[in-house]
Amino acid sequence: MARLNLDKQESDFLNNTIAHWEKENLVDADQAARLRQSYEVKGFDWMRLAKYSIWVALFCGAIAIGSLFVNNAVLEWIKTLYDTPDIVISLICGVAAVGLFYLGRQRERRHPEQIFSNEGTIFLGVFFTACCIAYLGKTFDDGSGHYSLLFLISVVVYAFLAYRMQSRLIWLFALVSFGSWFGTETGYQTNWAFYFLGMNYPLRFVAFGLLLVGACHLLRNKNWFSHFWDLTYVVGMLYLFMSLWLLSIFGNYGSLDTWWHIKQISLYYWGIISAIVAGLFLLYGLKKKDVIAREFGITFLIISIYTKYFEYFWESTNKTLFFAILALSFWLVGRKAEKIWNVKIND
Repeated sequence: MARLNLDKQESDFLNNTIAHWEKENLVDADQAARLRQSYEVKGFDWMRLAKYSIWVALFCGAIAIGSLFVNNAVLEWIKTLYDTPDIVISLICGVAAVGLFYLGRQRERRHPEQIFSNEGTIFLGVFFTACCIAYLGKTFDDGSGHYSLLFLISVVVYAFLAYRMQSRLIWLFALVSFGSWFGTETGYQTNWAFYFLGMNYPLRFVAFGLLLVGACHLLRNKNWFSHFWDLTYVVGMLYLFMSLWLLSIFGNYGSLDTWWHIKQISLYYWGIISAIVAGLFLLYGLKKKDVIAREFGITFLIISIYTKYFEYFWESTNKTLFFAILALSFWLVGRKAEKIWNVKIND
């Protein structure tokens, strides 16, 4: 019988599970032994190496492209292309994007096991799609500065491609473009003033995050959305909680110059609101067994508490005492988490 090849974490989980079954007499000693012999710990996590290698390759490729622009010979060649019409560049990028998406789709069908290579190909397609839309915008630019429309076009294009290709990576870019459109559109509508309907940028994105999270719950049981539901939920929560965290630091001030002259203690109520929202999501996650809500709730509740600790006590507390309290608090949190973990394993 071929044995399962598992990493260390998966192997430890199965060992604990089998030990629990054996202790509760759900399996006898012989069955437990046979189960333990049905898997082995792999010597090296090649999947993780493949994942990181592909992303490092893309990153290095981007650096290589950027390095071209500091080469004098290349700069001279680029100058000769300066008069190339924007629409031509847009069309070239569009053709490249289509070719890369087609190649990525074919690779997914022929080599589904090459997950990260396929994602890397699709990522390049996304990059060229963005270039295509950007140069298309330059082609029809009338000087109005309403470039948020380009982000809106990106949302539509990425969402369509993601749905057709069932690609969560492209859907992620659609969500990022959606947030970019929201931010730039609200800025454009106020002529880039500090406030939109009395809200600075963090407060606007609190509302945006809440709308995205609410939409996820409304669409939870829709089959067509099931492939993208959890990713959309996570991104919505990131928009919401990152904005709340920034709001607890800067308050509803649109100008850094104004914020710099106020006392941080005067923004305490934003910190309280942020902590309450995190606590409510934590309780909701525990009650409904919603792992995403629970993890975001506990994580940002802790972040909120420690942020306020740094804000209020950094300047007024002796640094030895400051870090000693910090170390003790983290030790207590770690010990409590360890006890909860052990209780779950022994239950």
